[in-house]
Amino acid sequence: MSALILPHGGKTPRIDPSVLVVPNATIIGDVVIGAASSIWFQVVIRGDVNFIRIGDRTNIQDGTVVHVTNETHPTIIGDDVTVGHNVTLHGCSIGNRCLVGMGSVVLDGVEVGDDCLIGAGAVVTPGTVIPSRSLVVGSPAKVRRSLTDDEVSHLHQSAQNYVDYKESYSTLL
Repeated sequence: MSALILPHGGKTPRIDPSVLVVPNATIIGDVVIGAASSIWFQVVIRGDVNFIRIGDRTNIQDGTVVHVTNETHPTIIGDDVTVGHNVTLHGCSIGNRCLVGMGSVVLDGVEVGDDCLIGAGAVVTPGTVIPSRSLVVGSPAKVRRSLTDDEVSHLHQSAQNYVDYKESYSTLL
């Protein structure tokens, strides 16, 4: 079994050779994935009606859906980002070194700054702008406070952990 990687609208996904894409992940259309990133089980990345860009050393975990909005909102995910299990990212921009918690929903036109933590289960409503170094929780999601230096360090470590996990899985698949 291998990942399903399909062209759409004349665009074929461009995936750096160092990326781990596990079996049963689906990547479609105008998608670019940067070096040392990982795409985990049952992830769908659908760049069919707009583009998706995923940075270096970013991990998209099990069951996540990354999609776009026709003509108005691509999805852009920065470097060293951790996207937890069963997240929906739709037509939004996620800065560098962020962690998007399990089960979160980030909707059209949302702009998340660098070094942010989106808490598990948060629903970030359309058009929300989140400043860098923010802790964001709730439904609808609100900025609760600024992150400490230790918390920001943890965000980077989370992404690095998945670079390491990617290496261990590469030998299995």
